[in-house]
Amino acid sequence: MRNVVIAGLLAALALACATTRDAAPPPPVGSDEFDIQATVLAVYNVISGPAGRRDWKVFEALFAPEARMVVAAADGVRVMTPKEYVERATPRFNEKGFFERPVATRIVRYGNIAHVWSTYESRETSTQEKPMARGINSFQMVRVGSAWKVQSIVWQQEDAAHPIPPQFAPR
Repeated sequence: MRNVVIAGLLAALALACATTRDAAPPPPVGSDEFDIQATVLAVYNVISGPAGRRDWKVFEALFAPEARMVVAAADGVRVMTPKEYVERATPRFNEKGFFERPVATRIVRYGNIAHVWSTYESRETSTQEKPMARGINSFQMVRVGSAWKVQSIVWQQEDAAHPIPPQFAPR
């Protein structure tokens, strides 16, 4: 199972590096930054796809124990576990396609912790020209054993009052 997940992560990283508009070169294979970015891209990869099933076992394996997912919205903050996110998102993902991809990424790491700022675009189809939404995902990562895991994701969708700031925009 671990080899399948690693192969998927490497494929997701290669795809994202080929499609992202961020001008930064990909991190060296085998580096912590590569592993962190591969984990983040795997999260995007699992939630993205046409209407239908997602591989939620892989999704949950990307998270550290007691992980949280937080939506910062105009009507307040919603906090959930990855399992609660799956329960909330599955009906919509079964009904409609959802494709989210990073367009700019910044990684800051210290020892066994890392923070990833990931500006995203969301679409209902992979070929849709204009995104239906943009925003920022803030990933907090921790090393668990030899793997980098998601401890939390906090995200906010862009709106008129909160445009993507220049430092997080694609280059």
